Amino acid sequence: MPKGFLRRTSWICMLPWTCAFFVSIPDCRRPGIWRRLFPLTLVSSVAWISGISYLMVWMVCAAGDALGIPDTVMGLTLLAAGTSVPDCMAAVFVSKGGLGDMAVSNSIGSNVFNILICLGLPWLISTVIIEPGSSVIINSSGLTYSSITLFSTIVFLFIIVYYNKMQLNFRLGLTCLIVYLVVTTLSCLYETNVFGPLNPPPCPRTRM
Repeated sequence: MPKGFLRRTSWICMLPWTCAFFVSIPDCRRPGIWRRLFPLTLVSSVAWISGISYLMVWMVCAAGDALGIPDTVMGLTLLAAGTSVPDCMAAVFVSKGGLGDMAVSNSIGSNVFNILICLGLPWLISTVIIEPGSSVIINSSGLTYSSITLFSTIVFLFIIVYYNKMQLNFRLGLTCLIVYLVVTTLSCLYETNVFGPLNPPPCPRTRM
């Protein structure tokens, strides 16, 4: 157990997860037969990531429904932040190692993967295997404006990196943080119908 109140509290909270990971995920870093079990380590890790992601999405949707917050707003804020923390940590680690170009490539590549694979694959499975010939209906017109805003941020990122002489420093980081707050605020305003009836009202509750 580590020293310090905060570290001990975090260690105790993470202990059930650590025990579950230790039992279900072979540690292929250990010598001997464990090194040959790396395919099982990969499969087990992906299975855990899938299960925890599903649980996180379900909890976020339940909390948003209870608080009367649209699913799109919860996805733009809590869910997006939760799924992007690993990318953020990876970018920090590679930046400390002097690989700033890898950090930028990772941030852009992860978004490309999320949009094309993480959206395209479930839609393909739903419309081809589960319900052949069906369509996935998106019930928010605000996503169109949010997508345009997101594309604008990508263009803006290339521009500010170029004018900053391809250097990642405090000024560039602060600028990106401010732009993120502005984009998130605009996206939430789109989805809460501040600029017009873009997002339809949720389904009425059924009283028991």
